[in-house]
Amino acid sequence: MYAEFNKVNTFLKHAELLNQTDRNFKDIYELTFKRNANNKVCLYINNKEKLAGYTYKKMQLNILRFANYISLNIEKKNNNVIILKLSNSPHWGEVFYAILMAGFIPLLMDAKTSKDGVDNLYKQANACGIICDDANKYEYKKITLHNLLESEKVKFFNQNWANEVIFCSSGTTGDVKMMIFNGQNIASQICCSLNMPLETKDIMYPKNMGKVNILAMIPFHHIFGFVAVFLWYTYYGKTLLYPNSTSSKDIAYICQKGNVTHVYSVPLFWDSLAQSVTRKAELAGEEKKQILDKIIKYNLEEISKEEAGIASSNIAKNTLLKGILGSKVKYCISGGGYLNQNTSRIINGIGYPLYNGFGMTEIGVTSVELSSQVKERLKGAIGRPLFGVEYKIKPNDKGQDELLIKSPTIHVKEIIAGEIKNTQLDKDGFFYSGDIASCDENGKYYIKGRIKDIIINADGENIFPDEIEIYFKDLPHVINLCVLGISSKGTTNQKVVLALELDNRVKDEDIKELHNLIDERSKNLPHNTQISNIYLSLKKMPLANNMKVKRFLVRDAIENNTGEYVDITFKKQTKSFKEFDAKLVESIIVPLRKIFSEILILPEFKITDEGHWIDELGGDSMSYVELLQRVESEFDIKIPETSYGQLTNINDFVYEIATLKTKK
Repeated sequence: MYAEFNKVNTFLKHAELLNQTDRNFKDIYELTFKRNANNKVCLYINNKEKLAGYTYKKMQLNILRFANYISLNIEKKNNNVIILKLSNSPHWGEVFYAILMAGFIPLLMDAKTSKDGVDNLYKQANACGIICDDANKYEYKKITLHNLLESEKVKFFNQNWANEVIFCSSGTTGDVKMMIFNGQNIASQICCSLNMPLETKDIMYPKNMGKVNILAMIPFHHIFGFVAVFLWYTYYGKTLLYPNSTSSKDIAYICQKGNVTHVYSVPLFWDSLAQSVTRKAELAGEEKKQILDKIIKYNLEEISKEEAGIASSNIAKNTLLKGILGSKVKYCISGGGYLNQNTSRIINGIGYPLYNGFGMTEIGVTSVELSSQVKERLKGAIGRPLFGVEYKIKPNDKGQDELLIKSPTIHVKEIIAGEIKNTQLDKDGFFYSGDIASCDENGKYYIKGRIKDIIINADGENIFPDEIEIYFKDLPHVINLCVLGISSKGTTNQKVVLALELDNRVKDEDIKELHNLIDERSKNLPHNTQISNIYLSLKKMPLANNMKVKRFLVRDAIENNTGEYVDITFKKQTKSFKEFDAKLVESIIVPLRKIFSEILILPEFKITDEGHWIDELGGDSMSYVELLQRVESEFDIKIPETSYGQLTNINDFVYEIATLKTKK
C-alpha cells in the first residue's frame, strides 16, 4: 500500500514546479501538452454511435488554429475580454486556451444564458466579442464553434498570452459579480492536489496503475467543473469523456461504453441516481429489493458476509453496477450543494465511493473528503483543507460560526457594476465564505448552512434573489417583496418563491391579475430561477434598516408554517382537448404515459394526468432532458425551447404534441 502511495506521490511531485510566484497560463499550457502529447484527451459518442476520441497533440493543433482565427477576427479593445459561451465538448478547452493564447481574457458563461443576460454581462465586463453556438444576433463580434472548426490549419502562431480568466454569477440582469483569477491563482489550484495521495491512491494515479477516464458532465463555466474536471485532469494528461447530453440515458451510456473511472457531479445527479436504483429494485420484486438492501448494508459494513450471502459476492456487485454507471468507477465526488445523507448511503452502498467536496466561485475547490473508510464518507464532512489552503472558524456578529479561508487560489479582483475592485480580505488575508461550519477532533470540516441569502439549487447553481426581484419590483399594490429559497419537504431542493406584502386597497380580482403578471414575468426567467410559489404576508414584512426585507425571517416563517404567510399560488387549470380529434389525443396519451413510466421508473397507474414531473412524480431536470428527447423521437416533432420547463405533466405534453401535430 505504501509503495503504491509513493508511486502516486512521485507522479504528483512535478506539480510543485507550479508552486512558485509569477506562474501563468502559458506555463500551465506548456507543461500540460509537453508531457501528455500522445495521451488520449477525450472520448465521445460520434454520429455512428461509436466511441471516438483524439490525443492532446491534436488538441494542441486545434488550439493554434483557433487562436489564429480569433486574433484575425476580433479586435482588441477595452479590457480584451471575450465571452466563452459554449456547452461542454472536446472543443471547449481548445477554445479556452485559444482565447488566452490570442491575448484575450475568457469570461466563462453558462451556454443557456439568455440574450438579455449576455448583453448585460458583455456591457458590464466591457468585452469585445463572444464565442457561442446560439442563434442570437448580437451587436458585437460573434464567432461560432463552426467558424473555428472550419478555419485554416496553421503550423505556427505568434502567441501573445493573456493571464486572466473571469467567472461570474448566473444572474441575467442587474449588477452581476464577476471574479477575476490570474495564472498564479490557477497554478495554485493545480497544486492543491499535492496532498491527496497521502490519504487515497484512487483520486489520481500514474498511467502504469491504470486508466483514468473522468466524466465531463459538470459545465466547465462552473468553478467545480472547471477545476475538478477540466483543469486537474487535463494537466495530469487524463481522458475526459463527454456524454451527448445530460440525460441519464446518455450519461449511463458513455460511462458504460467508455469505462468511466471518475464521476464528479452535483447533488441533483446523485439524488436522481439513488432514486433510480431503489425504484428499479422495487419494480423488480421483493427478492431483488432484498438483495439490493443486503448489498448496501454489506458495503456499508452493517452486516457480515455470512448475513449478506450472495449479495456479498463481486458477481452480485458488478452485475448491479454494470447496469448503472459501469463497474470501473473508482472515485466519485459530490460538490456545489448539500448532499442528502440518504443519497450518500445508497450510492456508497451500491459500490460507488462517493465523497463530499467544497468550493466557491470566489476561491475554487479547497477541500474534499479523501478517506477510503466508508463510515468516514457517510459523516458528510468536506474533509481537510487541500495543499496551500488554510481554514479557520470565526463567530460573526450573530454568534454564527463562519468559515474563513486563506488560499493562493482566491480571485485577485472582481468586477461589480462595470467597476474593477480588489478582493475583500481581512487583515490576515482570510476570505469570509458566508458558510456556517464546524470542525471535528480530526481536523475535518462540516458545512451546516449558508449565512447569505444565495439560493443553491440541488444542481449546484447559485441563484441570486436580488437579480430575480428586479423582474417584480413594479407590480401593482405591492409594498414590499422578496425572493427566497424554501426547502422542499424530504428533499435537498430549494424552491424559488416570491413573498409579497400588499396594500389595503387590493381586491380579489387584483390578486388574480397580480398572479397572471407574476406568471408571465417568471416565464422570461431561466427555468431553475422561475417562481414556484407565491406567498402573501398577512402583516408587515420584517425590514432591515426600514429598507430591505429580512429574507431569513420570512423563510423561517414559511418553512415553519407559522401562519404569517399564506400560499396564494393558483393551481394550473386542467387543459381541455376539445379542439383536437379524440383519436389523435388517444394515440398520444398511451405511449406518452409509457415514456413517463420508463424514465421515472414508476408503474403507469401512479402517473396522474396532472402530476408534476418534479414535485409529485420525483423527476428532476436531468431526467427531463431525456423526457424531451424521447417525446421528440416518439412523435417526430421538435418542441420549441420556449416550452422547456413549461411542460410539467401528462396533460401539458399531450396538448403541446397535439398542437404541433395539427400544425403539420
